[in-house]
Amino acid sequence: MTSGSPFYHDACMDAEGLRVKTLEAYRQGPDAIVALVAGLVAELAGRVTALEAENASLRARLNLTSRNSSKPPSSDGPGSKPQPKSQRTPSGRKSGGQPGHPGHTLRLVEDPDEVQVHAPAHCQGCGRSLADVAAVRRERRQVMDLPPVKVQVVEHQAEIKCCPGCGAETTGAFPEGVTAPAQYGPGVATVGVYLNQQQLLPLERTCETLADLFGCPIAEGTLGSMVAGCHERLSETEAVIKRGVAGADVAHFDETGVNIGGKTRWLHVASTPGLTFYAAHLKRGREAFDAVGVLPAFLGRAVHDGLPSYWRYEQCGHALCNAHHLRELTFVEEELGQPWARDLKELLLEMKDAVDWARRQGMAALPPKVRGAFARRYDAVLEAGFRANPPPEPTGKRGRTKRGKAGSLVDRLRKRKGAALAFMEDFGVPFDNNQAERDLRMVKVRQKVSGCFRTSAGADHFCRIRGYIATLRKQGMSVLSGIRSAVSGEPLLPALS
Repeated sequence: MTSGSPFYHDACMDAEGLRVKTLEAYRQGPDAIVALVAGLVAELAGRVTALEAENASLRARLNLTSRNSSKPPSSDGPGSKPQPKSQRTPSGRKSGGQPGHPGHTLRLVEDPDEVQVHAPAHCQGCGRSLADVAAVRRERRQVMDLPPVKVQVVEHQAEIKCCPGCGAETTGAFPEGVTAPAQYGPGVATVGVYLNQQQLLPLERTCETLADLFGCPIAEGTLGSMVAGCHERLSETEAVIKRGVAGADVAHFDETGVNIGGKTRWLHVASTPGLTFYAAHLKRGREAFDAVGVLPAFLGRAVHDGLPSYWRYEQCGHALCNAHHLRELTFVEEELGQPWARDLKELLLEMKDAVDWARRQGMAALPPKVRGAFARRYDAVLEAGFRANPPPEPTGKRGRTKRGKAGSLVDRLRKRKGAALAFMEDFGVPFDNNQAERDLRMVKVRQKVSGCFRTSAGADHFCRIRGYIATLRKQGMSVLSGIRSAVSGEPLLPALS
């Protein structure tokens, strides 16, 4: 017991009182002494129990990893054990391309840009000249390579002519967009925005790349203006994407912390398999959701991780991410030693396999008997979890009593049973929220490659342009063509269905 311990100070302060009580009990006889000792033992036992619970809670927090919680793999640290492990079960197939996969072998093209003929000069048998002998056949080999690339400079000259009649001078019109004595064209802006926003290179390295690869030195401020111009021209396109997500039957929602101007802010995503919408905000919960503006207008099924603020939007349906549940159950099983968690993990994965099989068979839903059987097993396992984590006795204090990670998980899975098993009731609802997590992954990659966002304007530029690029990729459209159309003022409009 150290001098900094509250128990030490309590002992010091109570020493005189304890001495008085001990003497008083001694005078009263053996029964009073036994009662005094029993009371002290009970008090010490309570303090030991509280310390053991606190110690267990702290040890559990130390053992949280990306494998058994929602912490990112980067937080595990080098050489951490156990390493992050996928929740997927082994398929038993060898790695690499599977039977039926078309492959992407490099093939000969029918119309090469240049043909070089290499004729033998002499016969390798007798040495006779073959200069005038026609070839009987040809063997073809092709080399795909990049030619030297340099900036193409086009000079526009506007002629000035003097009218022979009145003597007035008239100047020819420059093409639209040619406004300065020397300027960069849309091709340079396209590559600059692509490298900065799609390949996530910082402004400085993007400028270096343009200079090294294309002989096109460009200032960071100029590149920043190109990015800002692209952002401005994508305003209506972003609004179209936002309306498309808000009108979807099923949409994914998530958020992650980002550093903007040296402070922690939140970047939100609302997406579908074909659309991606990003927005940055100071907050994470209800205030941010209202400001972003997708959830308040959403009437479909929202897939998310269970943040309490999501449940306040009662006009839409909800579905929980079971990948989160699997990680939490792994923690309860391995760190807290509760067998029911393993049973529930196996049950959830069994449900997923059944849904995947039924979907492959062309079914729109599992048969009612199958769903009912799964639901009863789900309830039985959670009942075992509830017995292992009973609610604590009321303390009389205001507010909710802490339930711990296992107890809170059991309560959530019981209360939100419909949202947790929505994937089994409606095949349009996925098992997890991986769509939103994949959409957010590049945000973390961007922070690792380029660092934080220096300004909120830079974060807004990233959100709009990256949402446009992600939507193009999801719909199989050319990213470079899409960016070029955006910097030229006519961005591509994605399909909403």
